[in-house]
Amino acid sequence: MNQEFLRGLALWLGILEGLASWSGLEGLSWGKGWQGFLLALAALRCGRPKPLPLLAAMPLALGAQVALATVRRAGLNPKLRLRPGTYADRTIQRLDILGAHGPVPALHIVPNGGARAAVCVAHGSGCDKTFYAWRLVDHLVAQGLAVLLVDLDGHGESPRPQAFPTIIESVAAPARWLQTHYARVALLGTSLGGSVVARAAAEGAPCDALVIWGAPPHLRLTPTEYRRTQITEALRILRPPLLHLFRDGSLYHVVRAWQTSGIRAQLGTWDLFAALDLLGSLAALRAHPTRPPLLLVYAGRDAVLRPGAAATVRQASTAWATFHLVRRASHVSLAIEPETIRVTTQWLGVHLT
Repeated sequence: MNQEFLRGLALWLGILEGLASWSGLEGLSWGKGWQGFLLALAALRCGRPKPLPLLAAMPLALGAQVALATVRRAGLNPKLRLRPGTYADRTIQRLDILGAHGPVPALHIVPNGGARAAVCVAHGSGCDKTFYAWRLVDHLVAQGLAVLLVDLDGHGESPRPQAFPTIIESVAAPARWLQTHYARVALLGTSLGGSVVARAAAEGAPCDALVIWGAPPHLRLTPTEYRRTQITEALRILRPPLLHLFRDGSLYHVVRAWQTSGIRAQLGTWDLFAALDLLGSLAALRAHPTRPPLLLVYAGRDAVLRPGAAATVRQASTAWATFHLVRRASHVSLAIEPETIRVTTQWLGVHLT
């Protein structure tokens, strides 16, 4: 490497470190902001690098920045915020809630000042109760709400395979448990979890407010369509706004948080969506005289749902639900979009407190 290239590399590293630190992206930072700016200044004092060596150094600088930050922030793991224990603002307890078909694994998270209302959160297909849930939990706790994260049947620590209708009890039993501890109970579900919470509420599970994120009215993909969807969703999740995840963890831990135990199923996911019948659940709730308020949040660039699916769900709850479209979100990113979490937390704050 010649001196021009090394000078460019030092300049880029200094700039990248300064930007990461200034933006609060601790997981992409190897030092402190002033250290980065000092490094950039030192590189410039040695002479202004020429354009070509500067451009050539940029890819290596990006890789070096991420590598140094990953090593430096090896302990910055956001999932540690969901470990059972007592913290400055909350207490987290691991529970097995007794249901009609056996225990439902859960994490019960309570603000240290106590709470009068709680939110039961059901994850999406192939996920588990802690799947990128830390930011939502932080916002709900800050709102003064307790949170119950549950594993649906066939996922996480659940001892039962995915099947119908038993999976409904994965939400119904925790909702009944929450009703004995809190004055008001909300149900929130993502994709598959959205269909489960809607069906549980329609069948009488305690529910004072209902939130559905990106649940399809029906879903059946061919193997070719499924592979195409996976690629499209992977490309759409690579967006600058989602860099906010690196405020919470290093690249290693943010990527590792994606790993789950997968699905253990007696009934396939496509058939499960059909059996849960989201539109039928909404119709049953709409006809009920004491239906809960409903928030629907959908993604504007969802590659999983068929075109018009969000509009179909919206139409099924016309003049009842509050509908919010996160225009740049994809199906996978919807649950971690800051806009999704902000809108949902504010809405729950109004309807539960």
